[in-house]
Amino acid sequence: MTSTIEAFSPETVAALEQRIEGLEKRIERTADSNALNMVVFSGELDKLLAAFVIATGAAACGMRVSMFFSFWGAASLKKEGPQTGGKSIVERMFGWMLPGGLSRRKLSKLDMLGVGRQMMVREMAKKNVATLPELVEAAKELDVEIKICEMSMSLMGIRPEEIIDYPNMSYCGVASFVEQSSSSNTTLFI
Repeated sequence: MTSTIEAFSPETVAALEQRIEGLEKRIERTADSNALNMVVFSGELDKLLAAFVIATGAAACGMRVSMFFSFWGAASLKKEGPQTGGKSIVERMFGWMLPGGLSRRKLSKLDMLGVGRQMMVREMAKKNVATLPELVEAAKELDVEIKICEMSMSLMGIRPEEIIDYPNMSYCGVASFVEQSSSSNTTLFI
């Protein structure tokens, strides 16, 4: 009498072993409920405020937080001041159209040439709500990780030396971010 496994061809056994190995790897790679990943696509003040409030709140609760800044979000992390040299005309135009400075971000709605923004800033001060620069400082203290999309930086001509100083910052592509977020229980898009 032959065993059950001997009844199968060697190819079938190999395929089954490979499938079992894949399932075992999937089981090992369960979602980490203590990790939060965020895609920050917008560079507008209200959306950046929301992103950093969520990030610092989660980090204060003990979660590992990683923020991936892409497109307009990446441009929002530029420092105030002149652009670096050696840029193409298109890259210089992006620099003029997307000025740096966390305190220079516009509102997504009702900015009204800056009037709405001033009203928001005044109201935030009256109600003791942290400003964007203060939230970024809190994120630094709470070890929130910032990753900036290399493709967005290249596309818009943003150089690393034009980005704000942040100790837990790195530059990566979308594949790195997707790999990291695949093991997280929560990923948000702002």
